[in-house]
Amino acid sequence: MRTQTCTKQEFCGCGAVCMSDFSGGRMPEFVRFGALVALLALAACVHPADTANPQSRAELLSAVADYVISPGDQLNVFVWKNPELSGNVPVRPDGRISIPLVQDVQAAGKTSKQLATDIKAALLRYVKDPIVTVIVQTAGGGNDRIMVIGAVAQPHAIAYRAGLTVLDVMVEVGGLKEFAAGNRAKLIRRTDTGTNEMPLRLGDLLVDGDQSANVTLQPGDVIRIPERWF
Repeated sequence: MRTQTCTKQEFCGCGAVCMSDFSGGRMPEFVRFGALVALLALAACVHPADTANPQSRAELLSAVADYVISPGDQLNVFVWKNPELSGNVPVRPDGRISIPLVQDVQAAGKTSKQLATDIKAALLRYVKDPIVTVIVQTAGGGNDRIMVIGAVAQPHAIAYRAGLTVLDVMVEVGGLKEFAAGNRAKLIRRTDTGTNEMPLRLGDLLVDGDQSANVTLQPGDVIRIPERWF
């Protein structure tokens, strides 16, 4: 048997060995098995998520535990083992929601976790030890609001208006938290081909007053601010 080894041993992190010209015109059993393993490993190198769009707005909201619910938000209330009590509900203009057995619960101004706790307390009269989860599906009743999430004083959705800038939005949400990494913030913007992420220098803008770091926003923009790591 004569073997030929590839000069390039890596492809997407997976090793590959090429073999050819086997005596007898038939590939030995152990080599055929090895080839099958190599093909499966090569297939595992393909990562569909690498080409997928970044997180959706709903996923971004769900990832931020301290997002404050606002009127117009669309919520999913899930009560474990009680599908008749679960479902999607809008936050009314008065900031309240209603679900079966529980009417007029204040939702606006609370986080998902806080609202879930309130719903659980209200359901205790009817359900033994209810397990309640609240997920923000859509902010502001649509995709045109500006969402500010992460290390800010009051993460929430803001109604878009012409000429709205990053500075306007940051003032409205109360500024950055103490340990916010302002200069590592990202502006996430929808386009016709998907979603793009652009860097924001919020530290330079808010601390140093650098107006070149101010950006005019578009409907549906998302501003995400991480925390510093020590």
